[in-house]
Order: sequence, then structure tokens, then C-alpha cells
Amino acid sequence: MDKKTQKKQTESPEAGKILSKPRIFSGLTFILLSVVLAFSFISYLMNWKADQSQAGTMLDKSIKSSNIFGKAGDWLGNIFIFESIGIASFIIAFLFLVVGTLILKKKIFKPWKTFGHSLFFICWLPIFMGALTKGQGVLGGVYGYQVMDYLNSIIGTVGLWTVLVSSILLYFILEFNLRPSSIKAKLDKINENTIGKVKSMIPDSDDDFEADEELKEEAEETAASRVTVSDVTNSTSNNSINTVREPEPVSIPKGFPEVPVSTDIETITTPNHTSFEAEPVSLNLSAKPIVPVSTPEEAFDIRPSAPSSAVNTAPAQENIKFNIEVAPVIDILDDSEKQSQELVEKHGLYDHKLDLAKFQMPPVELLKDYGSEEISINKEELEENKNKIVGLLKNFNVGIAEIKATIGPTVTLYEIVPEAGIRVAAIKKLQDDIALNLSALGIRIIAPMPGKGTIGIEVPRKNPTMVSMRSVIASQKFQNTDMDLPVVFGKTISNEIFMADLSKMPHLLMAGATGQGKSVGINAILTSLLYKKHPSELKFVMVDPKKVELSLYSKIERHYLAKLPDAEEAIITDTNKVINTLNSLCIEMDTRYDLLKNAFCKNLKEYNKKFAERKLNPENGHRFLPYIVLVVDEFADLIMTAGKEVELPIARLAQLARAVGIHLIVATQRPSVNVITGMIKANFPARAAFRVISSVDSRTILDSPGADQLIGKGDMLYFNGNEILRLQCAFVDTPEVERLAEFIGEQKGYASAFLLPEYVSEDSTSTVGAFDPNEKDALFEDAARIIVSTQQGSTSMLQRQLKLGYNRAGRIMDQLEASGIVGGFNGAKAREVLISDLHSLEQFLEDLRS
Repeated sequence: MDKKTQKKQTESPEAGKILSKPRIFSGLTFILLSVVLAFSFISYLMNWKADQSQAGTMLDKSIKSSNIFGKAGDWLGNIFIFESIGIASFIIAFLFLVVGTLILKKKIFKPWKTFGHSLFFICWLPIFMGALTKGQGVLGGVYGYQVMDYLNSIIGTVGLWTVLVSSILLYFILEFNLRPSSIKAKLDKINENTIGKVKSMIPDSDDDFEADEELKEEAEETAASRVTVSDVTNSTSNNSINTVREPEPVSIPKGFPEVPVSTDIETITTPNHTSFEAEPVSLNLSAKPIVPVSTPEEAFDIRPSAPSSAVNTAPAQENIKFNIEVAPVIDILDDSEKQSQELVEKHGLYDHKLDLAKFQMPPVELLKDYGSEEISINKEELEENKNKIVGLLKNFNVGIAEIKATIGPTVTLYEIVPEAGIRVAAIKKLQDDIALNLSALGIRIIAPMPGKGTIGIEVPRKNPTMVSMRSVIASQKFQNTDMDLPVVFGKTISNEIFMADLSKMPHLLMAGATGQGKSVGINAILTSLLYKKHPSELKFVMVDPKKVELSLYSKIERHYLAKLPDAEEAIITDTNKVINTLNSLCIEMDTRYDLLKNAFCKNLKEYNKKFAERKLNPENGHRFLPYIVLVVDEFADLIMTAGKEVELPIARLAQLARAVGIHLIVATQRPSVNVITGMIKANFPARAAFRVISSVDSRTILDSPGADQLIGKGDMLYFNGNEILRLQCAFVDTPEVERLAEFIGEQKGYASAFLLPEYVSEDSTSTVGAFDPNEKDALFEDAARIIVSTQQGSTSMLQRQLKLGYNRAGRIMDQLEASGIVGGFNGAKAREVLISDLHSLEQFLEDLRS
């Protein structure tokens, strides 16, 4: 061995760690402070009564202190022990010592574990000592006494000691793992080891004994062949001290195999760690062949054993240091998630509002302020109605135990509690009599009221209060809502603002006679959504057969409206275009479901969140999907002119479109059974009814009477599938809607309205012109190969595979149909593929080229 190698071996592993002078000074300062604190505390506890009186006289030279550190020690003891945490102050001194050793890079203690235990004892030791000494002395300090006294006044002495003992027991259980299961496991392990050693001392049979004899002989030969005299000769040149002696005989129990030991030489490790040692032999004491370990690295991490004069007969595994490291938990991300994280870190989350980043939401000042809307209480009216109700019921032998009134904007609700033995049906039969006695229209009896043990009688007020749209839009309830599509209807009979989430409804069916507030209700719904949603988040498809109700919203076409690619106007008034639009929405719904399926999302909200986090690639057809709200102002006219052609796509959208963010608002003034069929009603759980003519119409829309008893002018009933609520719809006038539409329309919008997928009706499928090979699309042949290979004539599939817009994919599909590769339009199903294999397709394409 050369001198350079020997020098490296003799160097201390700490030789490269040189501490700076400021670090040494800081570390020693903390250690010195810990010593000063500890001895000051000890001296203070020995004479704390005398030192206590001298704590505030540090500047008085005539007073002497008995503390080892003088008046400074008295002051430290008084601050830390008496006025703070008692004997737990020694932990503070100990922490100074820990910090000092850490600064000097002497890891005597585990830092975080030490600080954690210290914090536990600092918190609980003063309380324990305060409870033990009952506040006498300084062992618990002021902190311990006050906390002990506070807990004692709340939970008593028994409760205090229960908390203290439980805390201490819990600490030792968690620290030393003293759970019954772990203790039992340790005892079982000790028993197994003991039984195993006893069994190994006793041979099972003569065969085992013979096998052990063969094992012993083979091990002796192997060990003898590994140690040579040359090792001793080489070792003398490196200043190592080697001794040669004969090993003492070792007695081996009967039946226990002897461990082979070399009788030639024994190597003693020298202080400079340059000794040689024989290669270790791995011995298995069972009746199995011996497998020697060729190198030390194969036996995990082997360290030189300490010198010993006695022969070590223990198995070789005891000289092996087995290092176990627990690998940290690592989040395994696939390539796509890593890529999305990198994109988010680089560009941030996708902002769907970026195209119209300067768009301003409409202010509340656009809506008219109708002044104060506080409800005025007319006590004379209330008293008169109460006396009439009680007197009438008494005439019909219906006793009342209690009655109270709740005043709303339009209606006053009288809740009565009938006497025992009175049947509810007897009161419900008196509805017309009560209306006659009160000389009022719109009397409605709710018997019984849901969730209450009362019967409600709704009586219209003589002087109703108007509910303006501005008052409900400006309310904190609306401004701070977290609903996805918030719709504010108005106020309840208890004068509370009523809101609902259109995305949870998920579709709304409205009905009401002419002039009863149905159109105002539609405007209130649209106004609510326009005040809450950005143009990138919401699109409207408006169907207005009357041509005048929704025309006000034409100014917001480039912001909020959606239409067919070939449509001139966004607000649809032609019945034929309505059919195409509804079928186009069905195509959009199917396309969105394909996108959600590929993105592994269940609803639109999850999909858009994933897209904003850049986890979906736009090159694969993914895009941010806005909510689409279909508004039909007069559904009865569509049913009369188109019938099933309108009803079927409406029903299909109502059944399936909720998850992909397409919602329907359908209104009619004639809620008869041939207009609102069972299929429509089944898929519209949310319904709003204004005043209708007959109770039959009320049952058609609400499945119960009551809408025929309303008083009009926005008085409405709302059914959410569980209960019927009476509301006063918020009033929004035509000039207010005009100002709102103008404010939005004057701002920068998109290049055009939101384009729906192109829909080719069955009547127009035969109008596909003759195919001209010279005018075919550049991707015509690629699209033909995709269609034939998959045997699926789907326009949406061409969009995804070729990354095209729907319009271009539709034109390519028309060319494929004209050339005879696919069949005609087949409704919601894919087109039939007329060529069966790619070989036939290539021949067909070759003929087209020629």
C-alpha cells in the first residue's frame, strides 16, 4: 500500500468540516446561556422566597442576593419560574443547549423530535405541578396555576386529573408504542425466537445429524482455503500488529453443528484501519448446501469486526450491518399530467374570458329604481280578515286554537291551528266560502302546510307592494351567490328573495294565460343570467314564434346568442328553422358527450375545469364549452305546426342534455294535455305557473290545483318537484331590457354569434349535387380512408380524427356521399358505408383521379 493511500485511510471523516468563527461563537454563546439559566433556576428554587422579594431591586446596591448569579439570576428565576411556567423553565435552558449543539454541527439530539417533546412538557408540566401543589409554591408558575384554576372551575377536580392523566398516558403510548396490539406482537416474536432456538438445539433425526456433519466438513475446507500465510507477510509492511496463536478448544453441544474456524492465523484490527481480513463465509446451520459470499459487497454493508481474543461461534449474520431505508412517497404522474403542469406553470390556467377580457358586466343602474319597497302593515285589514276567517269557521263548527299572519309583497298568509278532532278536509271544502266572506280573489288554502302542523290560508292584500328587478339583482343574496346559473324569480310570501339554479333544475316549464306575467317572467330569468355570466360562459338559443317578445335581445347576438351556420338572424321565428335548430342542438349534445367521454368527465363543470388546467389538448378537438340555454316563448304554436318533429328533439334534449350544460326554458300560454304531453312533463321537474283560466290547466302544469286562484300581475306558483311555493315575480319593464341589451351590444363582441353544428334535414339529403373530383377537399381521400377503415360514417369522428371544424367536416361528408362512398343522412345514426375494404377504396380513388 502506498503512502498516499495510507494517508487517505488515516484521515478523519470530519477533517473537511471547518466551522467559521461566527458559528463557533454563536454556538458557544447558546451553550453558555443554557448553563447560566440552569444554575440561576437551581439557585432560585433553593432560596426563592428571599429572591422573590429582591427581584425588583436590581439597582439597589445595599441589598445582596443569595443567587449564584446575583440579582440577574433572581430576575431570570422570577421571570421564567414564578411568573411563567415553573420548573418547566429548565426545558428552556435545555433548548438553548440543543440550539448551541446544532449550530456547532454536533447532532447530539434529534431537532424536531426534541422540540416537539419539549413543547408538550412546557404546556402540560406547569398545569400538572399546579394541580399537584394546588397553587402553593413556584413549581407550577403563574401559568400553571391560572390554567389549573380555570379548568378546575369548569370540569372540577376529578375532570382536571382525568385530563392530566389521560394526556400523560396518551403521550407515553404514542411515544413508546404501548398499544396492546404492538405489545402482544413483541411478546409473540420473543416466544417464537425462544422456541426456535430450543428446537435448533435438538436434532430432528439421524439424517439431520449426518447432514450437519457433512456441512461442518465442507465449511472447514472452504474456510481453510481462503486464509493464507501470505496475508500475514503483506500485513507486516503496513505497521499492523499481527499475533499468531492456537485457538482454544470450544465445547459444542451435542447435535449442534460446529462452526469452522481457521487454526492458522487471526487478524487483529489496528487503530489506523489498515488491517487485512479474510473474506467472510456465509454459513447456514440448516441441512442445506453452503453458499459462500464471494465479496463483502454481496453481504449488504459489512464493517470490520472488533478484535476479540475468544473465538466467535455465533452465526456470520450477526457481523452484518443491515441498513433499511424507507423510500419517500413520490407522486407518479404520467406524461400528460406532467405536460399539463408545465403548461400551467408557464402560461397559467386557461382563461376563457381572454377574447373579451375588457367586457364589463352590466351595472345595476341600468334597471329602474321604483323607490322604497318596504311592506306597510295595515293592522285594521289584518284584524278584519282574522275576525272574518275565525267567524266563518266557527259558523261551520270548526274551532281554532291559534292563528298568526305572515305579510308578503302581494299575499298575506294566515296560519291556523285547528282544535283537536277537526278534520283537514272540512277546512279545504270552505275555500269558496272564505273567498266570498272576504270579498277577495285568489284565496288559496294549503292543508296542511309542508313541514308545519298548521293550515295556511293565503289572502291577497288590498294594496300590494311591487317587487322590482333592481331590488333583487342588487341584493347581497344574488350578488354573493355561487350558483352556476342563478335565476332570481322574485320574493316569497314571507318577503324573502327566492333564487334557483337553472343547472340544478335542470329544465323549466312555464305556463300562464295572456297578460298574467309570463313574458315578464322570461325577461326576469334572462336578466338574471345576463347579470351573472360572461359571454364566454353562456349562450342563448332563442325561439320566438310570436316574433316580438324576444326581438329585444337581437342586439347581443355577437355576445350571448347562438345560431345555425347558414341562419341570417339569431332569434328564430320560422318553424322549419326551429326544427333544424333543435336537431342541431341534439348533434351538439352528442358531440359534447363524446368530448366528455374522451376526457373521462361526468359533467360540463368537471370538463371545463380540466380544460382550464390544460389537461385536455385542443388539437384533439377539446375546447371550452359554454352553457347553452334554449328559450322557447310559445311552445303551443310549435306543437300545432310541427308536432312530433319538435316534440321528439325537445324530449331528447330534456332527457340527456343536462350533463353537457344544455338547459331548456319552455313557455306556453295554453297548458293543455296535447301541448304539454306526458313525455314533456316527465322531463321538466321544475315548473312555474302564472294565473291560468281553469283548474284543469293548473293540474296540467302543476299536477295540482291552485294556479287558477292566482290574482295575476306576476303572482305565480313555483314547483321544484317537492313543494309548491307562492312567489311574486320581479317586474322588469321593456325599456329596462332595451337599456341592458344596448349596454352589452355596444361593447366589443365576437366576430359572429356562437355557431351550432350544421344540420342537414332528410328533405335536403337528396339535393346533394353531382360529385366533381376537381372540387374535392384536400382531405377528401384521408377522410375516405378513415370512414372505410372504421366502417362508420360519422361527421363528428372526422372532426376528431382530422381536427376539423364541423362545417368543413360536413362538406367532406357531403362529397363522400355524392361520390358514393357513404349513404344518405340517417338521422341520429351514423351513415352507411358503401365500400367494404381499403383495397376496394384505393381502386375507387384511382378511378376518380383518372
